[in-house]
Amino acid sequence: MYARDLELGGLLAAAESAPPGESVDVIAHDLRKRFGAERVSFLFVDLLGQRLLRLTAPEDGDTADAAEQIDLRNTVYERVLLTQRQHVEPDGQGGQRVISPVTNRGDCIGVLEVTLQNADEDVLGKLRDAAHALAYIIVTDRRFTDLYHAGRRTTRTSLAAEIQHQLLPSAACCEAPQFTLAAGLVPADDIGGDTYDYTLDRETLHVSITDAMGHDTDSALLATLVTGALRGARRTGCDALRQAERAHEALLTHSRGLATGQLLCIRLDTGTCELVNAGHPWPLRLRAGAAEVEEVRLAVNLPFGVAAPTSYRLQELQLSPGDRLILLTDGMLERGAAAVDLASVVRDTRTSHPREAVRALTTAVLEACRGNLKDDATVLILDWHGASRRDHR
Repeated sequence: MYARDLELGGLLAAAESAPPGESVDVIAHDLRKRFGAERVSFLFVDLLGQRLLRLTAPEDGDTADAAEQIDLRNTVYERVLLTQRQHVEPDGQGGQRVISPVTNRGDCIGVLEVTLQNADEDVLGKLRDAAHALAYIIVTDRRFTDLYHAGRRTTRTSLAAEIQHQLLPSAACCEAPQFTLAAGLVPADDIGGDTYDYTLDRETLHVSITDAMGHDTDSALLATLVTGALRGARRTGCDALRQAERAHEALLTHSRGLATGQLLCIRLDTGTCELVNAGHPWPLRLRAGAAEVEEVRLAVNLPFGVAAPTSYRLQELQLSPGDRLILLTDGMLERGAAAVDLASVVRDTRTSHPREAVRALTTAVLEACRGNLKDDATVLILDWHGASRRDHR
């Protein structure tokens, strides 16, 4: 174990001493030196979770190959990401092809693919370690380079979409002993102003999902104002009620329009959730052992920014171990998306990791709309494990 720690320590030190856009090259050099790896590449998962973009580390003195796009569905890469297990197979040239998940706290960044002549159990374990280290390296390095942000984009991004992406958390999934959370946003052809957000402190999980009215840059700028107000309030210790009031005040002050939202503050030691619903669709809930998905029928207050006497109501919801809570925007429910039986998809994916359930739901809506959404479609799934849970999927 001490030797392995030294290997990982050296790898992290080498990555830190290299330019932030060359992390894959550092990993590749290390694997070639230690195990005689013949080809090393990292494949990014794109923003919609539908494609991979391959980044191949060139041999010393060579130039990098052009990036290759790969459809994810029904591939070995999809199975690796789904199961979070390493895959080994013959490479067709007498060697072995090893594919390892590159994941950080449940957030699937991509996969590390290596071909080499001989991979025993010890080598396979060290390749898993290298993939795990690469996840941490990328999470750190993407603060300093656009390479990893660009790697997630397989389609053209409009100005409104660029603004919208920057409002989202850097990771679409988070695992902790008490919960697992995952979210997905499928943007409309003409951006519709959806956002989601979450953060975790010592005692509380904060979650929000919002939908700014309008389209294109108008809705993106409105979403920026809402998200900024919510984050500013949250970071000064405000509860869900005060966060809602701050967002409402910001929209009134700047006369930017309206936005719906759902704000949750969940106590990690009890599962007690304080929340505010500002004109937003009701959440869905599937309880452990329950046969049916239920709507959580909250009291609904007016959206943020309504120029009328408005007060927000702080409500309480008690989460129980095994609860799956699903937050949605109206793009998951209306127009073409109305053809999707969301409850059936939720039931069918009840044993899946939240990130896979999110993908199933957004894919169903995307297919129902034939790839052309008239409004953003956003879903956030929270699995509550319980305060004492220490192992999670």
